[in-house]
Amino acid sequence: MQDLRLFPVSPLALDSSTNLPPFGFDTFFTQWSWAPFTTILTVWIAGVYLWGVATLRRRGDRWPVGRTIAFVGAGMGFFYLATGSGLAAYDETLLSVHMVQHMVLSMLVPLALALGAPVTLALRTLPRRPRAWLLAVLHSRVAKVLSFPPLTLVLYIVSPWALYFSGWYEASLSSTYVHEMMHVHLVLVGTLFFWPLMGVDPVPGRVGYPFRMLLILLTLPFHAFLGITIMDQEELLGGDHYPSLHTGPMGAWLPDPLDDQHLAGGILWGSGDLIALAFFAVLFVQWVRSSMKEAVREDRRLDRLEARERAAAAGAAGGPVDTGTER
Repeated sequence: MQDLRLFPVSPLALDSSTNLPPFGFDTFFTQWSWAPFTTILTVWIAGVYLWGVATLRRRGDRWPVGRTIAFVGAGMGFFYLATGSGLAAYDETLLSVHMVQHMVLSMLVPLALALGAPVTLALRTLPRRPRAWLLAVLHSRVAKVLSFPPLTLVLYIVSPWALYFSGWYEASLSSTYVHEMMHVHLVLVGTLFFWPLMGVDPVPGRVGYPFRMLLILLTLPFHAFLGITIMDQEELLGGDHYPSLHTGPMGAWLPDPLDDQHLAGGILWGSGDLIALAFFAVLFVQWVRSSMKEAVREDRRLDRLEARERAAAAGAAGGPVDTGTER
């Protein structure tokens, strides 16, 4: 274990992580904090979505309840849990807790938001002019470039490397603004990558199911390589931030920073692969259902074509016309 007396106490570290009790299951519920920016963002986005659903219902139109649960309950719910619960209280105290928060924001939240189909809801509820603006954005060159699958894959892969192996992560530990923007960045990058792959909304960048599944498979070695790199790293992420906490009142229960960093790498590796494989399974089910619907549509088309051919043959022979409607 390192000699933690060599590290100076960081006033910002002690201010952001006061005398917290040992981290455990109970502290997830008891150490809630109110972050103004993320709280307002959560309430505003969820409120706008629910307003859209209410607008449809007043009009007599239906909107799947599952989509509302996915967007508001899971998507914005996970976002608020990650930024306001015990995960947020300890994300500057334990790197392993931050890594759980990272995976929730970069994978679970974008997937749940995509399942809620907010773009489809907006196109069905917005007035004519705002709807035209939204369509113009969706068909713009910028949207097509930002949703180009190879580019979004590169952004999704490069972003965590830039976060942890540059001065960005250390800056997020000493600046509330940078810390909050990091949370938003993780969600945005995950959204750019996963939204077109989910294929629920009519957004640019949607590709066929084989290519979607290939892109998901490509993320598996990325999570493994990044997680192993963090586990093998002897230099601490965040500089002297985590060691400096040991000189304060929490030093009695805090784990060794390097051991906690090894755990964080394992969390990134294991959870990233697990979520990616679960999404791979969802895509496979969607592919099978899409193929079955396409088969039904093709059968109907062939039935109509056969009926027209029989009608044409019967008309040419002067006999009764069988349109196939009695079958």
